[in-house]
Amino acid sequence: MRVALTGGGTGGHIIPNIAVIEELRDKPKMEILCIGSHEGPEKMMMKNLGVKYLSISCGKFRRYFSLLNVADFFKIFAGIFQALKILKSFSPDVVFSKGGYISFPVVLAAKILRIPIVAHESDLSPGLSNKLAFRFAKTICVSFEETKKYIKKSLREKIVVTGNPIRKSILNGDKDRGYKFTGFNKFRPVILVMGGSQGARQINNLVRQNLDEILKKFQIVHLCGKGNLDIGIHKNGYAQYEYLNEQLKDIYAISEIVISRGGANSLFELAILKKKVLIIPLSFEGSRGEQITNAKFFSNKFGWSVISGGISKKEFIENIEFAFKNEMNKTGSIKNGTQEIVKIITNIAKWKLII
Repeated sequence: MRVALTGGGTGGHIIPNIAVIEELRDKPKMEILCIGSHEGPEKMMMKNLGVKYLSISCGKFRRYFSLLNVADFFKIFAGIFQALKILKSFSPDVVFSKGGYISFPVVLAAKILRIPIVAHESDLSPGLSNKLAFRFAKTICVSFEETKKYIKKSLREKIVVTGNPIRKSILNGDKDRGYKFTGFNKFRPVILVMGGSQGARQINNLVRQNLDEILKKFQIVHLCGKGNLDIGIHKNGYAQYEYLNEQLKDIYAISEIVISRGGANSLFELAILKKKVLIIPLSFEGSRGEQITNAKFFSNKFGWSVISGGISKKEFIENIEFAFKNEMNKTGSIKNGTQEIVKIITNIAKWKLII
């Protein structure tokens, strides 16, 4: 059985693919190929997993006028031809698309070659690439029941509410390893700060401006993103990293509170791990608003606080204290969609093999 996966550009499109790959690998006689961009973070992530990776040209879909749209149109056109060549050679039984601008040329090429497509949307409201891909997909997997209202009525019969795929690797963190890695005190609570796969300058500044006050009660693991380390800060109980891979599961294990952006993948993982969360979603100015709708859903379900990046220092500290005392997170539950998604993929692939 052969499965091709696509999606990339940011961690939001890559991490779910990793979860699906972890599950697919356990299947007998399984061949896996990931198709991504030439320079995206997915390239290194797949290399670390030992997964075969091929790249294509890609251009972004912009909802506004820009001369860059002209250049990117030709990149998309080139990407379609490159994807056709790759898919013809690999001959997958099914293509799994996770969205992002890299995915559309692959989806269109798969449709031309009559390869069945399974598309998945993590966010409550779908992105543009997935909206385009849905019309070609055999099955549309979504993380939220509420997502159905954002999809055309004519396509809704193809929808399956699977939940979001969660990486196995983050579920078995070890506290002792986490404390050893950070050098932290086991008897003081830990806050994990995450700004998403590319970091978040606004969150970084908010945390660093309030560092002395926060460190009076908490220890902080700060994932600040590539190029965002502040080498001038040396304080007990404060550890900063651009990003973490293997160690993240152990840092999750020691963290009492997580300050996070509103990406669906991170929020699903934190809900599965039953963490206390303070969400600082991207604003409408910096996104299409998907993080705000995600944040509202998780806030209603788990009582997590949602704040803006422009909050005052006093309010920020008060919200951290509230999150620390909040026990609502232990009463809710969320669906791990990995196994159901893999079942859909393999069932479609088996059917294709039969016919």
